[in-house]
Amino acid sequence: MAWLLVIVAGLLETGFAVCLKLSHGFTRLWPTISFAAFALSSFGLLTLALKRLDVGPAYAVWTGIGAAGTAIYGMIFLGDVVSTLKLVSISLVIVGVIGLQLSGSAH
Repeated sequence: MAWLLVIVAGLLETGFAVCLKLSHGFTRLWPTISFAAFALSSFGLLTLALKRLDVGPAYAVWTGIGAAGTAIYGMIFLGDVVSTLKLVSISLVIVGVIGLQLSGSAH
């Protein structure tokens, strides 16, 4: 259950990163409100998960999902440049997160 919280928190991190961009420096109301809601929810779920998980692997999964998700979202919906190197790098982030998870203790 704790890992599910980390995964959802990572997806919410993607949401707050995208909303941060869309807020244009907190000058647009709804993206700013969405950023705050996503951020509070993401940090709240991560905090709950860390009661049961080691901080290193949990934080790596959270940030990995957020980083990869944000990059993918940007390429699909925001017109960010798509390149082979970027796709390989996202894959390496995901592989690294999986490796950290597999090497951690079994809670």
